[in-house]
Amino acid sequence: MQLALNQLGAHLQKGLRPLYTLHGDEPLQLQEAADAIRAAARASGHTERSVYTVAGAHFDWSAVLAAGGSLSLFADKQMVEIRIPSGKPGKDGSAAIQQLAAQAAQDENTLTILTLPRLDKQTKSGAWFGALEAQGITIQVDPIERNALPTWIAQRLALQGQRVVPGEEGQRTLQFFADRVEGNLLAAHQEIQKLGLLHPAGELGFAQVEQAVLNVARYDVFKLSEAVLSGQLARVLRMLDGLQAEGTAEVLVHWTLAEDIRSMKRVRDAMAAGQPLPMALRAQRIWGVKERLFERVLPRLTDAGAARLLHSAHVVDGIVKGLPAAGWPQNGWQALRKLATDVVQTLQSPPPRMTR
Repeated sequence: MQLALNQLGAHLQKGLRPLYTLHGDEPLQLQEAADAIRAAARASGHTERSVYTVAGAHFDWSAVLAAGGSLSLFADKQMVEIRIPSGKPGKDGSAAIQQLAAQAAQDENTLTILTLPRLDKQTKSGAWFGALEAQGITIQVDPIERNALPTWIAQRLALQGQRVVPGEEGQRTLQFFADRVEGNLLAAHQEIQKLGLLHPAGELGFAQVEQAVLNVARYDVFKLSEAVLSGQLARVLRMLDGLQAEGTAEVLVHWTLAEDIRSMKRVRDAMAAGQPLPMALRAQRIWGVKERLFERVLPRLTDAGAARLLHSAHVVDGIVKGLPAAGWPQNGWQALRKLATDVVQTLQSPPPRMTR
């Protein structure tokens, strides 16, 4: 059974299930979800805890399978935690997990928690994950998206009795806070706790937050792609600065921008050949958030614009590899900023008028 993360608290108040699977790539929320399950388990008498980390293909699953029948003399119930950092249990692990899921349904004295990273669609369609869903509770833990981050920060401040001032200043404060911690939820949590130590309960002004909150944002090239397609130029430039400061390879950033340009060109060509947009997007393996962004920006992209962006991407490919080009910055990062700016501005231009 699948359960949304925000439903976990209400679920635990109604009673525990013997098997929980947490999967995602947001460490803070994974940790807090697991902590909530552990707290409920301890309150229900699960006093003994054992932890197994699956490392490598030669992990001994027999110890995990035997754990359910190995209660100590001093414990009525136990928790068994299995952590699979790779998300790939292997052939033996797949069989063991299916057996474990079947055992969990029959063992009221053992509560099992599996923790996994973000899983792709193929992995989630496997037999072992299907067994976990059928016999227990699975919770997908997704990152907090940038547009939801100010609300999340406000909620966390409220938990410690603090709030930003109402009105425009408060919104500016939350946006500033979000810019400082984007992509780094653990650090955001620490900065919120710091504000709780520095200031009493009540309202926080912009100056108080500005002085206290460090710039701990962390960016990745996949979020850069979403920011470009969303037309958020200021955020794009800030992310490029952050990626440069973190030592991200210029060629990786260029590949991300160029791949989006190539994909948009391919989709346009497919549509020109009579293929429906949904089919063209699927053929280019574009789905999820990026699919919705493509659907929004493609009507604004002309054939001439797509050709120009493709040429610019080719030029910048040479620049980041040490080949200067007339009319372009010689510095690779400056060239990437110019390319990203051009893409944003092109995709934000009004759609072409239809002529009869």
